[in-house]
Amino acid sequence: MPCLNLSTNVSLEGIDTSSILKEATSIVSKLIGKPEAYVMIVLKDSVPIAFGGTEEPAAYGELVSIGGLTPDVNKNLSAEISTILETKLSVPKSRFFLKFYDTKGSNFGWNGSTL
Repeated sequence: MPCLNLSTNVSLEGIDTSSILKEATSIVSKLIGKPEAYVMIVLKDSVPIAFGGTEEPAAYGELVSIGGLTPDVNKNLSAEISTILETKLSVPKSRFFLKFYDTKGSNFGWNGSTL
């Protein structure tokens, strides 16, 4: 049940968000080893963000997963997601943080219960 929450100060008006969501879903699924059917991507735009004292394009993300996160997986996810943001939204890789949470199923609600 990986969930990737992405927030950026970039406006998504006129941007093909479907391609961002599809690409991110595929990458998260592949690298964590979970079926795409269980991956959720949330993309929020126009969020006020200052990074390094400027409001130039920036982004922040949090990825929560029940297992599948290791130092190597996290490194690869950071590289892949930052590439998407740089390519699709012009957010430089140096202006993106991604925080990882590996949680237990009992801490993740779904379908009216927990996992």
